[in-house]
Amino acid sequence: MKKRKWTTTKVIAVGYVLVIAIGTILLMLPISGRSHEPTPFMDAWFTATSATCVTGLVTRDTYTYWSSFGQGVLLVLIQIGGMGFMTIAISALTFTRKKIGLSQRLMMQESVAAPQVAGVVRMSRLILVGTVLCEGLGAVLLSFYYVPRLGLGKGIYFSVFHSVSAFCNAGIDLMGYYEPSSSLITASDSYLVGITIAALILVGGIGFLVWEDMKHWKWHISRYRLHSKVVLTSALFLVVGGTLLMFLFEYGKTSMEGKNLGEQILCSFFQAVTPRTAGFNTMDLNQLTDSSQMLMVCLMFVGGSPGSTAGGIKTTTMAILLLTIWTEFKKRKDVEMFKRRVEGEVIRHAVCILMLYGSLILISSMVICAVEGIGAKEVIFEVVSALCTVGLSLGITPEVGTLSHIILILLMFIGRVGGITILIAFSNRISTIPSKLPAEKIAVG
Repeated sequence: MKKRKWTTTKVIAVGYVLVIAIGTILLMLPISGRSHEPTPFMDAWFTATSATCVTGLVTRDTYTYWSSFGQGVLLVLIQIGGMGFMTIAISALTFTRKKIGLSQRLMMQESVAAPQVAGVVRMSRLILVGTVLCEGLGAVLLSFYYVPRLGLGKGIYFSVFHSVSAFCNAGIDLMGYYEPSSSLITASDSYLVGITIAALILVGGIGFLVWEDMKHWKWHISRYRLHSKVVLTSALFLVVGGTLLMFLFEYGKTSMEGKNLGEQILCSFFQAVTPRTAGFNTMDLNQLTDSSQMLMVCLMFVGGSPGSTAGGIKTTTMAILLLTIWTEFKKRKDVEMFKRRVEGEVIRHAVCILMLYGSLILISSMVICAVEGIGAKEVIFEVVSALCTVGLSLGITPEVGTLSHIILILLMFIGRVGGITILIAFSNRISTIPSKLPAEKIAVG
């Protein structure tokens, strides 16, 4: 059993490596750049990884550097990375009426963090149909903003690109048309763009398991899985709390100059949503206060939900860790939520994920600071953004050297694939020791 799980995990990881490799080759072609010259390998590799891992960090402005062909390649990579190549492959097989084998079902189960093999094929159809509907509706809504400004053809293209990028939590944009590396700052006063993009990010980030519960039980939330209840509660807490804190930290500051109260609330709401984990921004991140930047690091670290298009340690991990602290504080034996008990194995997984991500952030930040001589705040922001597949940046990514780019590439890959790998590696492990060893207490804290 253990061997099978490692094998399927490796298949998923190798699959993403192949997608990134193909994307890198395509982006290196002269046709992919506006200058019609070959793109340097490091830029192509970094961009292909960022798109496939739905991160959003880039070394070149997407609109001004890449041609329509190159942008098309990025859009395909974003879609594959957001939905997962196993989801797309199995969905395609279902339409050909071919029988889906057990190995394919197991890989699908692991790629979307499904609790069981049963129903994963049905879920793949739900993911495919739901993705098309959400991205289509998002594109229609965004077209009311872009078409009047850019014309019919380009307006529809911009609408589709940003809808896909938002739903897949990628954060790659074409707003360099107005100003290079400006993200959505030029549209910060548009309620239509802000709310539509934020809604796509949230829907894509709650996870496909929650979709299934919402489809089946509708508004009967009491019948949802414990997973869905925790995800929705955590998401509401992070969005409301993040919006309030962002507004308080930035009220009357330089970043809010020239904005009325409604626009300030909209920007605060958007900047509370986008770190989980989309990478768009409607405010100049370098103008934010240190408190706001720290808040965004925390939101990026948490990220979205398991089995979604988002990254981070995941909302469920955060909830379990916080409740574990509360349980210890109250001197209770078991961690409980929504009248259910959380198994000890799940708590160990959460602790492992926290320590893994924390260690990677600490080690990577120290190395980049030593190599580049850049301040810790900017480096930590960029490292967390890469590992948690966010894409928000304080502007240092295009300026750092090759070693730092390689570190960020590895972090993006681990953030998209490694979290699943760690969960599988540490789950369902049955001890081979026939009996328990003698217990002995050890002092902690």
